Amino acid sequence: MRLFDHAAATPLRVSVREALAAAEPLANPSSTHRAGQRARAVLEDARERIAAALGAHPTEVVLTSGGTESANLALKGAWWASGPVGARGALVVPVGEHHATLDAVEWLEREGAEVRRIGVDARAVTDAAALAAALPGAAVATMLWASNELGSLQPVAEVAAAAAAAGVPLHLDAVGAVGHVPVDFAASGAAMLSVASHKLGGPHGVGALLVRRDARLEALHHGGGQQRGLRSGTQDALGASLFALALEEAVAELATEAERHRRLTDRILAAVRPLPGVRVPAAEDRLPHIAHLVVEGEGGRAAQGEALQFLLDEAGFAVSNGSACSAGVARESHVVRACGLEGVAPLRLSLGRTTAEEDVDALIAVLPGAIARARALG
Repeated sequence: MRLFDHAAATPLRVSVREALAAAEPLANPSSTHRAGQRARAVLEDARERIAAALGAHPTEVVLTSGGTESANLALKGAWWASGPVGARGALVVPVGEHHATLDAVEWLEREGAEVRRIGVDARAVTDAAALAAALPGAAVATMLWASNELGSLQPVAEVAAAAAAAGVPLHLDAVGAVGHVPVDFAASGAAMLSVASHKLGGPHGVGALLVRRDARLEALHHGGGQQRGLRSGTQDALGASLFALALEEAVAELATEAERHRRLTDRILAAVRPLPGVRVPAAEDRLPHIAHLVVEGEGGRAAQGEALQFLLDEAGFAVSNGSACSAGVARESHVVRACGLEGVAPLRLSLGRTTAEEDVDALIAVLPGAIARARALG
């Protein structure tokens, strides 16, 4: 199977596998005995390396289980900390965000939070002016660094400046961007930033929320008070170390891999753009490793993304139709819908460090036939 869904998860790096195989059991890093302090040293070394790779201070690195927990901690924590019940500010959220963000916001809305939703354009780019106008009186604002489906880069600098001027903490979801475009937490102006290990060739279930030292958050859960009291619980020293290793390598190879991925995704898009019924919403200003296209139906019928995905899977290609998935049940992509694209089959093709030229050659050879069949099936 040729993997063209690296945006969902990319395989473990060789260095990470080797480090995992050679790892010795570690004690609880909160223990005061020598074994515990050895584990603490591994943990804090990893925290320092993660901070250095992302332009943060080590104390700003709050280790989590991944992007979903990080987004929940950022949004719920900032809203809860914004004032007493009945006097909290609004949540400002673009409609094209990942479901980890949208579902957390919807939960808070049921708890009484005011939510100000911001539209996106046909490329899934957030309306920065509308977001800035929604900031007065807000408790927290959030935005992707880049669309996780279309790959479109978002107006990070403009939104961060507006949030700073309004005194509103900004959370940036950089889970899909880190390792593909430069990400510097301090330079971004954000109060919080999410990142996840499995997008970088590290283990699943490990991630971080970078939290600026002056940001005010309430914890999601309580216990031993670890990590500035923001994320209690025994910390995974080995997982943090493997995460740091994957992150360092991803950042070190970013320039060369971004150039290679851009060349390959440009080839894919050039091959499909002339095909009947194919549109490319976000060809420019996008993450270099993502090629996103939509396929229109024919004869007045709506195209089916699941059909296109199944046809490519049968041909030996693991791809994504960009739809949200909950408990293994595919749903229509809310991002494509927010872009105003109706009755189309979305296809997200995402590359990684293991994607070779011959993989792209093979994909380009089968794409026209798969697209034609999917259009005919309606």
